[in-house]
Amino acid sequence: MKIYELKRAPNARRVRMFLAEKGIEMAYHQIDLGAGENLAPEFLAKNPAGRIPVLELDDGTYLSETLAICRYFEELHPEPNLFGRTALERATVEMWSRFIEFNLWLPTGMAFRHITGFYKDRETVFPEWGEECKQQALAWFAKLDARLAEQPYVAGERFTIADILALCSIDFGKVVDIRIAPEQRHLQAWHDRVSSRPSARA
Repeated sequence: MKIYELKRAPNARRVRMFLAEKGIEMAYHQIDLGAGENLAPEFLAKNPAGRIPVLELDDGTYLSETLAICRYFEELHPEPNLFGRTALERATVEMWSRFIEFNLWLPTGMAFRHITGFYKDRETVFPEWGEECKQQALAWFAKLDARLAEQPYVAGERFTIADILALCSIDFGKVVDIRIAPEQRHLQAWHDRVSSRPSARA
């Protein structure tokens, strides 16, 4: 097996961190997004969406989308459990993961694309939309701070995939000055705690 990725890309980090938590070693092949390698026919045959990471299995099957890749490894290596054990815990992890995907990860990504113009050679950028997305992401910092005032981790009492998604989203946002506010003490304490995990440096 191997994963096609760009190590500094936030989606790649999400999978790397997940695999590190599982203790799974993996071969990686780097794809140059800036040069458009992900848009070449050879790569699009692996993932028609043209995004990284992509997992190539030994039988030639390809899996893309970070959560799908992580779920695959969760099934193969159920411990340490990162998607939930009970029906309620699995549903809660799923709920908070979706909150983060749609309300923090997506607007942060749009802010990056439209403020920096990183892909302006292949898409039209709207800086005003990027700034609006930035504010949408920042609004969820306050919601996470309130959540973490009540729970030690995003989805409850223990570390899960939801924490990986949140950490990678927040760290990625620094590129466009999306940052934890000084008064968001609970979010900052959580960030410090999760960032100290060895997997955060994967």
